[in-house]
Amino acid sequence: MNEPTRLFDFPYYQQENFPLEKSLVTKYNGEWKAISTQTYLDKANTISRGLLRMGIKPNDKIAVISTSNRTEWNIMDIGILQIGAQNVPVYPTISVEDYQYVLNHSEATYCFVSDEEVLQKVNSIKQNTKIKEVYSFDEIQNCKHWTEILNEGEDKSNQDEVEKLKDAVKPDDLATLIYTSGTTGRPKAVMLSHENILSNVLGSAPRVPFECGTYVALSFLPVCHIFERMILYLYQYYSVSIHFAESIDKISDNLKEVKPHVITAVPRLLEKVYDKIIAKGATVGGIKEKLFFWAVELGLKFEPYGANGWWYETRLKLARKLIFSKWKEGLGGNIELIVSGSAALQPRLTRVFAAADIPVMEGYGLTETSPVIAVNDQRNRNFKIGTVGKPIKNVEVKIAEDGEILCKGPNVMKGYYKEPEKSKEVFTEDNYFHTGDIGEIDEEGFLKITDRKKEMFKTSGGKYVAPQLIENTMKESRFIEQIMVVGDGEKMPAALIQPNFEFIRDWAKRKNIDLGDETHQTISENQQVKERIQEEVNFYNEKFGKWEKVKMIELTPDVWSIEEGHLTPTMKLKRRNIKDLYKVQYNRIYGYD
Repeated sequence: MNEPTRLFDFPYYQQENFPLEKSLVTKYNGEWKAISTQTYLDKANTISRGLLRMGIKPNDKIAVISTSNRTEWNIMDIGILQIGAQNVPVYPTISVEDYQYVLNHSEATYCFVSDEEVLQKVNSIKQNTKIKEVYSFDEIQNCKHWTEILNEGEDKSNQDEVEKLKDAVKPDDLATLIYTSGTTGRPKAVMLSHENILSNVLGSAPRVPFECGTYVALSFLPVCHIFERMILYLYQYYSVSIHFAESIDKISDNLKEVKPHVITAVPRLLEKVYDKIIAKGATVGGIKEKLFFWAVELGLKFEPYGANGWWYETRLKLARKLIFSKWKEGLGGNIELIVSGSAALQPRLTRVFAAADIPVMEGYGLTETSPVIAVNDQRNRNFKIGTVGKPIKNVEVKIAEDGEILCKGPNVMKGYYKEPEKSKEVFTEDNYFHTGDIGEIDEEGFLKITDRKKEMFKTSGGKYVAPQLIENTMKESRFIEQIMVVGDGEKMPAALIQPNFEFIRDWAKRKNIDLGDETHQTISENQQVKERIQEEVNFYNEKFGKWEKVKMIELTPDVWSIEEGHLTPTMKLKRRNIKDLYKVQYNRIYGYD
């Protein structure tokens, strides 16, 4: 088979080149169950036939809302796409109001849900939408099961119609609407064509060192986000056996069971993995603890391609044997690559994981760019710590006069659904897309992101402050779980901080500090805790100019979360919300009490 040209071509391409016995693998009732590439295709065609019998036509929109990644999602995806309809994935964690908005705005006529929790949300607003019926992947009382569509499609007499519709789908046709998790206001629906995403898969493919038909992946980032979805198509292209993790909580167990060669991750997850490793290392005591922290210190000085010289490399070899090999075992033992995206990765994490022989390749992109614009590659000196790599094939990147990253290529979206004016606003006259990020390209062609354009602010003294850069640096502290730098129009930058409650409890025990009842409220109000966190802030402040230094801090008593409105589904700060939630603390900083 020739190279794929539409998204649904990927499993066919796999079947022709490297068919797998374990193409998609999901855990049901404690047991991993695999389907082959052939079964995957058979079921996708059965779904297509069933959907046609239900009256689904090309360009109809079908919503799919799943709490976890699973085999059914992918079967539905191919079944929907190959008859010219569109798959509209929805974040399961958004509010009920946003569910209603997305289902209405997309004009979805059917909805597939993973479980009871999602079903209840959909049922609560279903009467206000055009949804004719809801089907679930789990067996739920009083809800139609997705196998009813498979039963509808068992009769193969309309397969000719499926084939005609498949042939009629062009690369430039719309494949999906992806609703961005807006940090403010209603989400926008990004229109991505088959070619948009497919060009991104083929452009990213040379950057990942997979051997066709031999690799195993564990998938757990939400597939409703374009990053993981594109990666799933990439795995299918390379005939990587895809295992779907049960949930974020069970990642640790699933890694040990599946022993993957590759995973994708977001920085927040890698931060948590690192913090857990460090916390564990701090409890072993004696010579073991000294060795552990010797290895970590060494790892934090890592430079790729032997740049630190033979003596460093000799010690690193020893550290890998004695300490870092155990880190790798914790991730299953076979991990060769972690691809990180969605937010900036702290360079110290890139260093220490690379030292541990667990290379993390950071990339960069947006939903609107399908998503990859640039990504690091360990081979051929295409890996540089502190950068997001070089732009992928067919993607042009240039830096505007104000420092904004502009991008052009077949991966750039068709526009925002039903919003032609907003679509126009994000393109330059010569058709470059405004990413909204500030960055630079170095002399070797590596792209470095420095901040979000719209998140930069000016103090009352007229000085510009780039909050993300400061936040990312401050989060290197084990005392700080989340931080938001504030100060737009104020006399100085300051910060709202969510302490790392778990770490602080351990620290307090070691230091014999009384935290009272140890609740989040008590910890955030404890003067010794505040002073210790202030010390951390002062230490990291040294890396910044006088006008950028965080002058005052306030601790918040909550764990910042998606559910409580602090974070978007992709774990970005909802800045306006956070400021509103902690008005009291903000006013205290600037003396507005």
